[in-house]
Amino acid sequence: MVTADLPIYAVLPDLLAVLDTHGAAVLIAPPGAGKTTAVAPALLDQQWCDGTIILLSPRRVAARAAAERMAEMLGEKPGETIGYLTRMDSKQSAKTRVLVMTEAIFVNRIVSDPELAGISAVLFDEAHERNLDSDLGLALALETRAVLRDDLRICVMSATIDGARFAALLGDDAHIIESEGKAHPLRIEWLPSRPDLRIEDAVTAAIMTAWRAEDGDVLAFLPGVREIDRVAERLAPKLPDTPILPLHGQVMPADQRMAIRRDAEGRRRIVLATAIAETSLTLDGVSVVVDSGLSRRAEFDRAAGSTHLVTHRASQAASAQRAGRAARQGPGVAYRLWEAAGHQGRPPYDPPEVETADLAPLMLALAQWGTLDPASLPWLDAPPAASVSAARDRLEKLGALDADGRISAWGEMVASLPMNPVHAAMVLFGARAGRAHDAARLALLLQERGLGGRGEDVLARLSRWAGDNSPRAKASAQLADRWARLAQKLVTSAITEATKPALFLARAIPDNIARRRDAAGENWLSAGGRGYFLDPASSLARAEWLVIGDAQGQAKAARITAAAALETADVEDHLADLLERRSVLRWNAEERRVEARLERRLGAITLASGPDPKPDAEAVTAMLMEKALDDLPRLLPASLMARAQHTEVAALAPETLKDTAATWLAPLLAGRRDLDVAQGKLADVLLGLLDWDSRQKLDSLAPREFVSPAGSHHKIDYEGDDAPSVEVRVQALFGLDQHPMVGKQHLLLKLTSPAGRPIQSTRDLPGFWRGSWHDVRKDMKGRYPRHRWPDEPWTEKPSLKTKNAFSRSES
Repeated sequence: MVTADLPIYAVLPDLLAVLDTHGAAVLIAPPGAGKTTAVAPALLDQQWCDGTIILLSPRRVAARAAAERMAEMLGEKPGETIGYLTRMDSKQSAKTRVLVMTEAIFVNRIVSDPELAGISAVLFDEAHERNLDSDLGLALALETRAVLRDDLRICVMSATIDGARFAALLGDDAHIIESEGKAHPLRIEWLPSRPDLRIEDAVTAAIMTAWRAEDGDVLAFLPGVREIDRVAERLAPKLPDTPILPLHGQVMPADQRMAIRRDAEGRRRIVLATAIAETSLTLDGVSVVVDSGLSRRAEFDRAAGSTHLVTHRASQAASAQRAGRAARQGPGVAYRLWEAAGHQGRPPYDPPEVETADLAPLMLALAQWGTLDPASLPWLDAPPAASVSAARDRLEKLGALDADGRISAWGEMVASLPMNPVHAAMVLFGARAGRAHDAARLALLLQERGLGGRGEDVLARLSRWAGDNSPRAKASAQLADRWARLAQKLVTSAITEATKPALFLARAIPDNIARRRDAAGENWLSAGGRGYFLDPASSLARAEWLVIGDAQGQAKAARITAAAALETADVEDHLADLLERRSVLRWNAEERRVEARLERRLGAITLASGPDPKPDAEAVTAMLMEKALDDLPRLLPASLMARAQHTEVAALAPETLKDTAATWLAPLLAGRRDLDVAQGKLADVLLGLLDWDSRQKLDSLAPREFVSPAGSHHKIDYEGDDAPSVEVRVQALFGLDQHPMVGKQHLLLKLTSPAGRPIQSTRDLPGFWRGSWHDVRKDMKGRYPRHRWPDEPWTEKPSLKTKNAFSRSES
């Protein structure tokens, strides 16, 4: 069964022996060694292998190609000894012993049958890609082997994995087998980056350079379908007689085979591929690779609750895999659109998908498996706690999980459909309304890009799909019909009120119901509180309401890429149970007051609003408390707080007052709508917090007033930079030859004339009398001749009276 010239043949005896005696192995084999197509058939003759061998592949294209190649090696057609099973296509029969399937299908298989009855071995190919379904499938398979099937063989295979980590995960019995592989010369050409060019123009230029300089077929890697189409448009007039073939997930199987195999007429080809061609596939005749250096992967935005495509620089590992495609069958060359000096700055590996993906499907599968805590399973990298929590919350809102994280009856139905939980719920809602086929088609349309053409309006795409007779359209319709039949079997009762497909989607993701925010239809607000952008030229821009099926971009500027229009009547009549009336409190920062509105809302969308005359008093007080504590110094009486700080009275320290605010501040704010509390009332309340000793300390060390020898009262300032200070007329201090104190500090005396104009400030009154008073006296006698200006004021009686009035009082 094994072709002897494959490099893997040298290590197959060791691998077979390890699987026979230990049951688990890690196989590391370079690209082209033959692991994908040689290992599974080699296991069929083993004594322990009396069932089916499952070979897992990360992509549909690779799964089908691997099965077809193995069948060809056996002189058979796919569906006989070797079969495959993907979402859109399958070939298998009662004779099938090796079944190649995608990882997502395997997860559904093992969850529904944890014992894996009739399965002898599971091979995880291209494990280095670390797809979410691959990691989950391996975790579940290892638990099955540990608990239910100690005879189940497991082999993890890749060209670039950390073998020791995987071996440790597989258990003490796991061994690492390494194949040398074939080493063909590979030359790397570094092209200068061109930031002034669009990526499709830069790649087109690089392809033309390679086409003229090299022989053999060219494989170019681009981040996505849009860029592939644009490069193909640019190349067609330049190379009119050259086959230019796209290779991505939307390409039909027959066209994918054309991209994988040599041209039947012997012509040189150009294959334009996404990351789908990085691993697993051998493209016959390719000896030249052009690498844009970009990759696009799906990342889940927890804040927005949606998955979007993000373009990144390809990692070093991905770049190595891409370049290796050129040297699979002989010497090759890889043209890279970046400088060699910048290569080390690229990330070494792509992050495992478990760190970036939406974990709702994983959490639902685990709940169905019976595991409440993902950490209890064997993972190479455990799912992040924050992502787990967010996924559990979304599933609870969907009704798929109960409050304890256990799967509900509705969740069992959702999990029975082979798709994302949101799309599964939508199909079930459609089935309940008697429109399962429409809902299933809409679900598939949201998952398969390009189906039904392009454009944001998914209902328009549904209509175009219905009139499309292409093989892909027909195969997709058959898959949707299978989903619909399954959903109809699950649903026992029918509800016929809401029959529009858009309403099924709205029921599944109510947070994605959105309302237009401007006349152009460019800006939208969703019930979940997220803002969206729509091309104003879109036919959907005239709608009042949308339910958004997909959007791309960050949470603050996501562009709607798939949506269905809703009428206001749809929202009012069929989604009325989602509407709520509630009192909403808002803070008016300018007036520092709480404003209460009574609103009718759909999540964050306000349908109607008016004043609320009777808001929740406790909620109003709570908001006032929150705002007051945010800027407590602004509220507190400044003079009292300065005195307290001067004396270090602990009970009036800002930190203490914050901690005790519930006892002293809340009663002051009860029944109010603003923070305009009288300073005198605040001061009285705060002084009431002090015990007798603290009050005595405050009054003695920081008295409110200074009483002059003349009997006048003056407020002491504790707030300024020169505190403590007091402003007093100089005549009021006559007869005083000792400087007044506040606690242990000299009180700054700001001396003024009889008219209140500043004369001088001093913290040494005796020194002032005997020093600069001489000059002050001269000036004051000239300005205020009716007042007393003695030579030795410390010997005089204090008085604010004029000379004549003072004389009369003395006589």
